[in-house]
Amino acid sequence: MALDPAALRATRLLCFNKPYGVLSQFTPEGRWRGLKDFIDVPGVYVAGRLDADSEGLLLLTDDGPLQARISHPRHKMEKTYWVQVEGMPGDAALLSLRQGVQLSDGLTRPARARVMPEPESLWDRDPPVRFRRSIPTSWIELVITEGRNRQVRRMTAAVGHPTLRLIRAAIGPYSLDGLAPGTWRG
Repeated sequence: MALDPAALRATRLLCFNKPYGVLSQFTPEGRWRGLKDFIDVPGVYVAGRLDADSEGLLLLTDDGPLQARISHPRHKMEKTYWVQVEGMPGDAALLSLRQGVQLSDGLTRPARARVMPEPESLWDRDPPVRFRRSIPTSWIELVITEGRNRQVRRMTAAVGHPTLRLIRAAIGPYSLDGLAPGTWRG
């Protein structure tokens, strides 16, 4: 029996720090840029989505089964987000996030949630987040194991703290550590 040369090659996994305004696809659309402006690696595909108005870790791979393990909800791979929100979340809001939040498409799985300081190596966003003197902002670290459409934004809004900025810091064991916006390693 002959071996398939494709089966012998090493799996490719890229970690990309997706800037604001970039789609989780190679082709640009409307006002949003595509991944082709940043990544010129043939044969890799996005494992999970990140909205154009969100920033942070996006994984790409050439391995279909790995792509499914990363992105499919049944595998419950943890995703860690740093979320700048309006206001200062109290114990009740954090408890709601931890227990699961009722959204229009059902109750979310329990999450890990904590107030955190502004991330140390935070880059400027272009365009900047709106600033209002009358409403303070704070940061939450939110760890979820599902990936519904705009889930983190809907969860923080449901507990009274709308999201201003959303950065995915990690997916399972993969993180943004050392990656500037618009750069990748792999």
